[in-house]
Amino acid sequence: MKEPVFYRRKLDNGITVLCEERMIPVVATATSVKFGAQFENKKIKGISHFMEHLVFKGTTKRDVVQISKEIEDRGGILNAFTSEELTCFWNKMPSKHFHLGADITRDLVSNPLFEEKALERERKVVLEEIKMYHDNPTSFIFEKIKELLYKKPFNISITGTAKTVSQLSRKTILDLHNKVYSSNNLIFSVVGNVDNEEVIKEAQKFVKKNYAIKPMKIQTSFGTFVHKRKGIDQAHEVLGFHMPSLSHKQRHAAELFDNILGGGMSSRLFQEIREKRGLGYAIKSHLEQSKDYAYEVIYVGTVKEKIQEVKKLILNEIRKLKELQQRDLSDAKERLIGLRALSKERCENTMFELLQEEIAGSAENYYKYEENISKVKLSEVCNLSTLKNYSFAALIPH
Repeated sequence: MKEPVFYRRKLDNGITVLCEERMIPVVATATSVKFGAQFENKKIKGISHFMEHLVFKGTTKRDVVQISKEIEDRGGILNAFTSEELTCFWNKMPSKHFHLGADITRDLVSNPLFEEKALERERKVVLEEIKMYHDNPTSFIFEKIKELLYKKPFNISITGTAKTVSQLSRKTILDLHNKVYSSNNLIFSVVGNVDNEEVIKEAQKFVKKNYAIKPMKIQTSFGTFVHKRKGIDQAHEVLGFHMPSLSHKQRHAAELFDNILGGGMSSRLFQEIREKRGLGYAIKSHLEQSKDYAYEVIYVGTVKEKIQEVKKLILNEIRKLKELQQRDLSDAKERLIGLRALSKERCENTMFELLQEEIAGSAENYYKYEENISKVKLSEVCNLSTLKNYSFAALIPH
């Protein structure tokens, strides 16, 4: 099979183009703006996520039904997401429909109407989404650990709060969109069976416009939160701590640390807490990494009487990584390299990974993953086991 070919170009209109050509009959296409929740102040928290919703309600070229119908009638899928660092609008289509998929992502980013009635309807939807995350114990406790690990405004949820979302006016949304959705802040990324020159032609159709996005300071903190809630039967606890970011030289050591600790059924935490002691069904770790921040979270669902015991077990397993053996590290490296190979099967996964690497500094680093993982030394992973501080949150039955 022909090896994928990667291209990266910065066009005269300011847009960054990422393209991987591969011999499969589908193509994933995304237009992303390098503006997400981490750039929002306290007054407008949630505006990026709100705009992500609103652009699907109609553009100057398509109404709310046409946007999805034109994709889905051709067997495609479309979606969007808001993260701390960007807002992404993407679709996946049979490759012969690439130009349509490209046009729709460009239309969503460039021509949203933000019609008043549709805006007010969608505001209600987002407010219900905020309630849903609050009512879901797992979502709630993950939001709380982030609140404990950082100071405002960064620690506020990507969706914002009921107060901030309720106060976002159409004028505020229009003004921000006109500024930050400028071509110099856009990344046009494509992975699939498509010619690079055709990708360039589509990217050149974006109107040139420049706006400099100002970064917001991200401040760390620590804390403890324990809350009782009626109507739940299980206790949910999360332990979190800061880790090397994507811009840090030990970013890959952090990945290996996370995988050994809580990645899958063979991980240290799964074996110790679930298999050996039967203290919970769901045991998992997650490494949240970006260019400007990173943190590790460890989640366990257990009975309320065992919260402190489970917490001690987690801390003990972290400390035990100080004595990690070379064979354990070699196994973890093989796992991560294998998982990346599996992930590559889906072109949208590669597209998202390229986006993340581009935000972190250089999309080309995606193709150096195996090399960089292989270089990590045992001492680098062991040193991450020394926790100076951590945050702890628990939601327990009342």
